[in-house]
Amino acid sequence: MKSLVELLLSENVDLKEQALSAMITLSSSSINKPIMGASGVIPLLVEILWHGVPQAKSDALIVLLNLSSHEENLAQLLQTDPIPPLVNVLKSTRRSSKTAGTCTALIELLMGFDEARRALADEEGGILAVVEVLESRSIRNRGYAVGALLTLCQSDRAKYREPILGEGVIPGLLELTVQGTPKSRAKAELLLRLLREAPCSSPDLQPDAFEHIVCGIVSQIDMEEISSRSKQMFAEMVQLSMELSLKRIQNHALVLASSDLRITGNPSSS
Repeated sequence: MKSLVELLLSENVDLKEQALSAMITLSSSSINKPIMGASGVIPLLVEILWHGVPQAKSDALIVLLNLSSHEENLAQLLQTDPIPPLVNVLKSTRRSSKTAGTCTALIELLMGFDEARRALADEEGGILAVVEVLESRSIRNRGYAVGALLTLCQSDRAKYREPILGEGVIPGLLELTVQGTPKSRAKAELLLRLLREAPCSSPDLQPDAFEHIVCGIVSQIDMEEISSRSKQMFAEMVQLSMELSLKRIQNHALVLASSDLRITGNPSSS
């Protein structure tokens, strides 16, 4: 491991990338994680996020994510103040890319810690960068983004609700409640509940109650302050919501009509 760390310190880009490739393989093994953490490699990997070439940054993110599943390594990572370089990488890459996904996955993991949450909120464009991943085309990346924002809001709703709302998160969340995976849809719905004005009295709301919550949030949106792309997405989500509501009403009417026919066709004997 010592030789790999030395290669990581090399000014030779090719040698550095070879070392990172080897570390990706090594860090995937649970046996190697504590050894690698003890080698002092974590601060060097974070430094690469600031100053490395794009491929080196991408590889360093994978190694950091692998190592962070070990508790002591995660504690080490927190000591390096990782949020600013992570946000820096996120801002400079396509939000639907694998690099952005790995970066957002790390941010989601770090949102379990108060210092990281404060750092994300304090970092200029930090929450916005995560919201933009939420609006990307990658289902995987969007799942990490909604998880990060949900953990952030759950930790201190009074503190983080306004910063999250202020970055225009609603259109992406509404879209995710319709087009996301079952897991990401559930997270998006829960985050929408947390973002509404009044506290939620029950975690298990029926569809009609959920629609009421969404309508409450929608009523607070200043349409002049969101982008044209967000306006279009917002309009599409509202239209889809109306279509789904109409479909439920039609299905309910069919059930009632069928029930009435059964009653009419089978009169009770006198």
